[in-house]
Amino acid sequence: MDIQRVLILLGLAVTSYMLILAWNEDYYQGSSQPSGETVVMEESSSLVDTVPTMSDIAPVTTSGNISGNIVPTLEGDEITPAATDAPAARDLITVTTDVLVVRIDTLGGDVVSVALPKYPATLETPDVPFILVDPKNSYVAQSGLIGPSGTDKQGFRPTFTADSTSFDIGDAPELTVTLTTIQQDGSRILKNYHFTRGDYLVDVDYQITNMGNEPWIGGLFAQIKRDGQAPIAQSDNLMGMQPYVGGATRSDEEFYRKLEFDDLEEESYKLTLDEGYVAMVQHYFVSAWVPREAIGNTYRGRKLKNQDIYLFGLTTPPITISPGETGTIGASFYAGPKDQYRLEEIATGLELTVDYGFLWWLAQPLFYMLTAIHSFVGNWGLAIIGLTIIVKSLLYPLSAASFRSMAKMRKLQPEMVRLKERFGDDRQQFSQAMMELYKKEGANPLGGCFPILLQMPVFLALYWTLMESVELRQAPFFLWIDDLSAMDPYFILPILMGISMFLTQRLQPEPPDPVQAKVFKFMPIMFTFFFLWFPSGLVLYWLVNNILSILQQLYVTRQLEKAS
Repeated sequence: MDIQRVLILLGLAVTSYMLILAWNEDYYQGSSQPSGETVVMEESSSLVDTVPTMSDIAPVTTSGNISGNIVPTLEGDEITPAATDAPAARDLITVTTDVLVVRIDTLGGDVVSVALPKYPATLETPDVPFILVDPKNSYVAQSGLIGPSGTDKQGFRPTFTADSTSFDIGDAPELTVTLTTIQQDGSRILKNYHFTRGDYLVDVDYQITNMGNEPWIGGLFAQIKRDGQAPIAQSDNLMGMQPYVGGATRSDEEFYRKLEFDDLEEESYKLTLDEGYVAMVQHYFVSAWVPREAIGNTYRGRKLKNQDIYLFGLTTPPITISPGETGTIGASFYAGPKDQYRLEEIATGLELTVDYGFLWWLAQPLFYMLTAIHSFVGNWGLAIIGLTIIVKSLLYPLSAASFRSMAKMRKLQPEMVRLKERFGDDRQQFSQAMMELYKKEGANPLGGCFPILLQMPVFLALYWTLMESVELRQAPFFLWIDDLSAMDPYFILPILMGISMFLTQRLQPEPPDPVQAKVFKFMPIMFTFFFLWFPSGLVLYWLVNNILSILQQLYVTRQLEKAS
């Protein structure tokens, strides 16, 4: 009898439940406010105990005594080291471009900090950049040369020198920062960082000049080291909860595969693949290593024993450089926003770190339309309104059936009340008489159910679109809404949404069952409370959607009244 309402309520309940699951899966860790850009160097073991060996990538045997490190073997086991002494104080090299502030440690030539000036940490601190690679999270992007001739041995990282401790790209289109170290046999190693104006991708290459008497044999390792804690950054939305933080890579079967911290505690990950990448993913931002040569690279994820430290890295096949010759080997390091169009250019599958969930096939075109509208209107709030109008227009042929069904059902309300009074508690007779009435008047109680349920996947897909799109981070709308990715600070939009939902219900027929009628009337209050902590961009979409539904319902009702 009231199966339509039951299915609609079920659809709303399922949507709410799936949103709660999304919260629990993606937004479950607390965070704290960053205090600034100061880099705190770690103890020596944190920088030298994570160097892989050539046994990870090829049957090349390394020589020397294994001590002072935690390194993987070919079988994936780890060797627990003895303690090492802390190194002497060393310099940090600061490199500034228009989009990056990178700090490089002269020990190992590792990237120990990356700040993003174009992305403030908070709206209240526009001059404090967001810190992505953050030593406070033991977050370091390491790279080096391993193998019989490599600079990075087990228990030892090379010390580099540079012409300066500060470099600025200024107005130049490109900037190259060169670090130099000399090996015992006299071989010269140049580690070059190539920066491009306006780009978050940094090319890293080693130029090796073999000055010894034997062939130089070695390969490149590049890895991201991080602890398993939430990023040290303030979240302004969803009650301060943080999204998925963990590794990601590509496999034979998947362009995007999550390497979650919990999974690596149980089993390490290792795969040799021609193409690929390895990334560290967090809300809105990502860092990733991508090999220069897409042949026979080994990708790995593991957790250090008895430590809350995770490694996500790659190693390349070894190269051989004859005496007196010079060779190069390198990779690219990305540290910046999840710009899916730029990430797609860097490596196949890397753009999928913008994770839209199982409704990606619907979220992707929604994001495309959203960005296309924004290119015309220049405001993400107006773009959401425009997207809502487009989606509502596309669904109107199906929605019109729902509105006509509800209009007819509302017209039959007085007659249904009389039938209720006539048959009293005889539900069988009442149901039979009601079905005869529906048949006589051409009303279908199920006619408007599925078109309404069809909007639920759109709502879920838009939820992920708004939550994963860095373009909406700290994006203002108008007046009091200064961040569409955060909750409405004054709860005005959720209250307006609740009022619009109440008005929408007023246009619908009331259920004859008193219990159902009370539950239905309580829905606007429940959803208003539920939406209080939703991102204001999502509440704006639902508010505009309700307003358009009211207008469409009034239009269809008047058309039916004119036709009768």
